[in-house]
Amino acid sequence: MAPIFSLFLSIVMLSWSIAQGQGPPSPGYSPSTSVRTVKFDQVFRNLWGPQHQRADQDSITIWLDKTSGSGFKSIQPYQSGYFGAAMKLQPGYTAGVITSFYLSNNEDHPGNHDEIDIEFLGTTPDELYTLQTNVYIKGSGDGNIIGREMKFHLWFDPTQDFHNYAALWTPSEIIFFVDDVPIRRYTRKSEATFPTRPMWVYGSIWDASTWATDNGRYKANYNYQPFVGKYTNFKISGCIAGGPASCRPPSVSPSDTGSLSQQQLTAMNWVQRNYLVYDYCQDPKRDHGQIPEC
Repeated sequence: MAPIFSLFLSIVMLSWSIAQGQGPPSPGYSPSTSVRTVKFDQVFRNLWGPQHQRADQDSITIWLDKTSGSGFKSIQPYQSGYFGAAMKLQPGYTAGVITSFYLSNNEDHPGNHDEIDIEFLGTTPDELYTLQTNVYIKGSGDGNIIGREMKFHLWFDPTQDFHNYAALWTPSEIIFFVDDVPIRRYTRKSEATFPTRPMWVYGSIWDASTWATDNGRYKANYNYQPFVGKYTNFKISGCIAGGPASCRPPSVSPSDTGSLSQQQLTAMNWVQRNYLVYDYCQDPKRDHGQIPEC
């Protein structure tokens, strides 16, 4: 079979498989509706790669080529809150490229930082994008990175339109959302396994060829540059570090009890049954002494 036709057939089959995918049951509540949309320049500033960044009041486009990637950072650090953005990814060959939206205090605590990650792992045209969620707690002391990754495929094509991705970080749990559907819940079981120090909000696109796609088997190929990530509909409602002790993050559910409703749990369980592709707690190669929350 001719290589070009084979590639075309793979793309057609991939599109067909996504089209057949069934969406999750309704979670019954949309936390994002309680959070107002903010303009990019109200909350963020360029961090690096300004020549690879194009912003207006409501959105930003960043890109990676062989000279540089790009990133942005919040003006304020936060102690907790709801942090979301609508993102649209690049189709085609994006292996080795990470497009991300995350919280971190790496600049304040290098080598000993906390992080809450929403990362898209670049892919080849015949494979689905992988959404990686991750939590670090004092995460890379002495170079020993202890990730808590859960990876998902999605029930839609994230290159065709904008979709909303968010993390809600409260004093007791971290919940990851896709279009207001909870996909992962990480609960605070001890001081040692939960991030409590202030973090900044970041977005970036960069070359992670050593690990991002099939454990580094496929690298970034700059014949396909630029690699573009688009962000809009920023929803940020957080407790600023050093702010009033009375500040509370938005509620995750309509009951305002701080817990997911039964309908939300049903939707999350459905996603994990059908689209979860990696769970660090189920990985026999991991040292479970380092991840006692499992």
